[in-house]
Amino acid sequence: MTQTLAPFCAAVDWGTSSFRLWLLDEAGAVLAESRGGEGMMHCASGAGFQPVLDAHLAKAGAPADLPVVICGMAGARQGWLEAPYVPAPAALSELPLNAVSIADATADIRILPGISLNDASSPNVMRGEETQLLGTVEALGSALVCMPGTHSKWVRVEAGAVTRFSTFMTGELFSVLTRHAILQHAVDAESVVKSDDAAFLAALERAIAQPDASLSGLFGVRAAQLLGYEPRDDGAAHLSGLLIGGEVAAARSLYGADSAVTLIASGGVSALYETALARAGFTVTLIDAEAASRNGLYRSARQIWDVK
Repeated sequence: MTQTLAPFCAAVDWGTSSFRLWLLDEAGAVLAESRGGEGMMHCASGAGFQPVLDAHLAKAGAPADLPVVICGMAGARQGWLEAPYVPAPAALSELPLNAVSIADATADIRILPGISLNDASSPNVMRGEETQLLGTVEALGSALVCMPGTHSKWVRVEAGAVTRFSTFMTGELFSVLTRHAILQHAVDAESVVKSDDAAFLAALERAIAQPDASLSGLFGVRAAQLLGYEPRDDGAAHLSGLLIGGEVAAARSLYGADSAVTLIASGGVSALYETALARAGFTVTLIDAEAASRNGLYRSARQIWDVK
């Protein structure tokens, strides 16, 4: 994208296996961007964080002294510099005040903190999702939020503060089961599951009505094929329906049924969760996850550098 205005900051969403950078002007508009697969694991294994950031800044045409705000796994214990968790209840608007600075950097680089749930009976942490929440705080106010992913988050936001949340390892379970378990013989892990797939909907309905099916029904994905009830092409949809249905049913039990939920998601998973949430009785409002991250980083930058 051609730059026509001077950038105000670089905003970076640094995941476990991905990197996204945007140059933003003072109004939050995107002037340029750069993406790659140099996530936290890549950098921590020897590549280093500063060289990766510098390469992406140069690719985007950033000035040498441009301030940078970062969210995500760069602030993890095994990341660039640990940004300690802010314990819940945590006011989203105060998170930028707890950002940590990278010492001896050529520019002002800040890494945002995550949020922790310091409860011995249900300990939990998030890192990155809090910035998406900050990016939608005006629209949220108070809300129940579902954030699908490798580790899906369900978050209760009250008056702009995160008060409680839960994590479901739905995406990671799908990956592990289809690559390292018996279900690798029943599921093509690269299959694209659609929200109207009959196998997805049948498994979804079953898991929502009978939450135990998300565990007790797993072997049935393999057995259905061995006994000729289902083709292998349906394996991914069947498994997705069980896992997503089990997550939604459990969250409904934890946070209440027949309520509104804000879904922060992007890509194909959006439609899967929209369908699952609607089938479970939720009223759904969809917000794009990438836009939420970018907006949260922008809001953080304006607060950190005291721009009125």
